[in-house]
Amino acid sequence: MIKPGKEKLGLIARKEQRAAYLFLIPAFLGLSLITYGPLLAVFGVSLTNLSTPQIHGYSTKPIEFVGLRNFIDILDKNKVNFLNSIKVTLYFSLFAVIASVVYSLFIAMLLNRKIPGRGFFRAVFYVPYILPATGVIVGWALLTQREPDGLFNNILSGFGLPKSFFMSSSAAVIPTLVLIAVWGCGNLIVIFLAGLQNVPRVYHEAAEIDGANAWQRFWRITIPCMTPIIFYNLLMSLVTSLQVVVPALAQTQGGPGQATNFMTYVLYWTGIRNGDLGRAGAISVVFFIIAAILAFILFITSKQWIFYEGDGK
Repeated sequence: MIKPGKEKLGLIARKEQRAAYLFLIPAFLGLSLITYGPLLAVFGVSLTNLSTPQIHGYSTKPIEFVGLRNFIDILDKNKVNFLNSIKVTLYFSLFAVIASVVYSLFIAMLLNRKIPGRGFFRAVFYVPYILPATGVIVGWALLTQREPDGLFNNILSGFGLPKSFFMSSSAAVIPTLVLIAVWGCGNLIVIFLAGLQNVPRVYHEAAEIDGANAWQRFWRITIPCMTPIIFYNLLMSLVTSLQVVVPALAQTQGGPGQATNFMTYVLYWTGIRNGDLGRAGAISVVFFIIAAILAFILFITSKQWIFYEGDGK
C-alpha cells in the first residue's frame, strides 16, 4: 500500500524537477551569453594586441597573441598609469561606502519613527537616487564652483569662512564626490527602512522591561537584527563605488591632478578613446580581480558579525 504512493510521489517530484530545469534555461542562457561569455572574451582580448582600427579595417597590422604584455604595460605609469587609478578608486570607495551606509542607516532610523509628514520625507530622501547621474554631477559642480561663487562658497563667505575649491582641488574633490554619493544613496535608505520595520518589536519591549536604555536597545537589538541588511548594503555600495565613472566623464576629466582618474575612466579612455582594446581588456581583468577580492573579503569576514535569528549567536 505504501509503495505505490512512493512511486506516485517520485513521479510528481521528477515532473517538478523537469519543469524547474525548463524554467531555469533562460536564466542559464542569460548568464552564459551576457555574463560569462563576455567575461571570457575580455580575458582572451587582454592577451592580444586587438585595437579598434583593426576591427574596422583601418589598420593592416595583424592581430597577434602578446601574452601578458598588456598587463605589464598598464602598470607602466608612462603608458597607462593604472596603479594611480587603483589608488584613487579605492580611496573614494572606502569613504563612500562607510559614509553612505552610516548615513543611510541613521536617516532610515529617523524615518522609521512616527513623525508628521513621514511619507513626504521618505520621498524627499529617495528622489536624489533616481535623478540622472550626469545632471546631478553638473548641478553639484555649479553649486560648488569657486569663480563665480557657487551657492556653497556664498554660504561660506556669509559666515566669514574662506572659500573652498571643492571639485577644482585635488585634495577636496574626493571628499566632495563622497558627499554627493552620500546625498544620492536613497536606495540604501529604503532597504534599511524595510529592514527596520522587520525587527521584532517584542525584543525592544522585553529590553525596556529589563531597563535597557535607547542606546543599549540600538546596539544590542537593532544592529544585530539588521546585520544581514547592513551586509547587503555594504556589498551593493562597494560594487557601485568601484564602478564610479560619471564624475570624471561629466565634469573632472580625471583631474584635477589625476585625483579622479578612476579605474573605469582609465578603461573608457584606453578602450573607447584610444581604441586599444587589448590593454582595455587587461584593465578589465585586473578590475574584476580587485572587485572579486574585496567582495570575497567582505563575505569571509561577514561570518564573524552577521546575526541570523535562531542561529545561536
